[in-house]
Amino acid sequence: MSTFVYKVRDVRGILSRGELEADSRAAVATSLSGQGLTVVEVSEKQKGGTSLSDVLSDLRPVKARHITIFSRQFATMISSGLALLRALHILESQTQNPKLKTIIGSVRKEVEGGAALSDSLEKHPQVFNRLYISMVRAGEAGGILDETLNRVAAQLESDDNLKRSIKSAMVYPLLIASFALLILTAMVLFIIPTFAKMYDQLGGKLPLLTRMMVWVSNTMTSIVGLFVLAGLGGGVYGLIRLKKTPQGTAAWDRMKLHLPMGIGEIVRKLAMARFSRTLGTLISSGVPILQAIEITGETAGNVVVSEAMAGVKEGIKQGRPMSEPLSSQSIFPPMVTQMIAVGEETGAIDTMLGKIADFYEDEVSAAVKALTSILEPIMMIGVGAIVGVIVISLYLPIFNLMNIVH
Repeated sequence: MSTFVYKVRDVRGILSRGELEADSRAAVATSLSGQGLTVVEVSEKQKGGTSLSDVLSDLRPVKARHITIFSRQFATMISSGLALLRALHILESQTQNPKLKTIIGSVRKEVEGGAALSDSLEKHPQVFNRLYISMVRAGEAGGILDETLNRVAAQLESDDNLKRSIKSAMVYPLLIASFALLILTAMVLFIIPTFAKMYDQLGGKLPLLTRMMVWVSNTMTSIVGLFVLAGLGGGVYGLIRLKKTPQGTAAWDRMKLHLPMGIGEIVRKLAMARFSRTLGTLISSGVPILQAIEITGETAGNVVVSEAMAGVKEGIKQGRPMSEPLSSQSIFPPMVTQMIAVGEETGAIDTMLGKIADFYEDEVSAAVKALTSILEPIMMIGVGAIVGVIVISLYLPIFNLMNIVH
């Protein structure tokens, strides 16, 4: 049997497409006609190997900004009165990302075949997560798809801007650390051995600090150094693999909340910002509260928050207001639970969650800037101290050069 692609029209004249396995085109046409459909076209699906361009396009990631642009444009077209299929056709033709272009084409074909937009998007979880799908489904049910798409685009923009601000703030400290590592490696591997040969020719007893530096250099350039580097690489690889396990992920997420120098507090504030923004967006889009809490837990990005949301869900099932089970979870500060309690009393919980998210996003930005302003001088002093020790260890014998020669 072969797979055939067909186009048909129903009794209302609506065109749809699909695939069907059969022995021949005639068998496909007979089967479709028996369902009361008018056959427009039947062709055999081409079977070919995967091209290099297809492989490369699959490897290219679909970034958050690509989905944000897609959502904004989609919302604008829908609010302008453009038909859903026409909007998808336009988006498919003008999307630059190859992988997203292919996915939009697949979604368009599913919708042409009569599937709901949310169901079509749900078949691509690597690009559209459960948060996105749930909001689109709520928008379809409420007839406010354009408004929902704008909300999800705003959610994605907020998350992306927060990540970019953190990354940009950490660029300079990481550059300093990388440059320092290169300098130290070059000094230990190339400069110290040169001085060591000169000291061997002069003879005499070297100072303790110089002997220590020479020993470090000899160790790193010997087979022992290779074993040490291999051991370090294996340890890092093992930790990465362990972190990908459920137990490792849970342990890492808990440890992040207790990191020193204010890093743990930044992680906590970031989790609060994401929790508030996600839950507020889902509630304002009309997603049922229990489903919204479940989705928030799944997309929280931290196991501690996910476990807390499971407890909150159980509390709501028992008829308690959301603020009560939230207050029993240590991850949530009192301010968050109190503001949510006020939102429940006033019937504006989504608005209150939005204000909480705005507050914590500003707090995260300020905390990251403060952390980098502290890290930069500490790293500069640390690099200077290490380089200074190496330089002093190299020049100490030179200060006593005459004694060595005599």
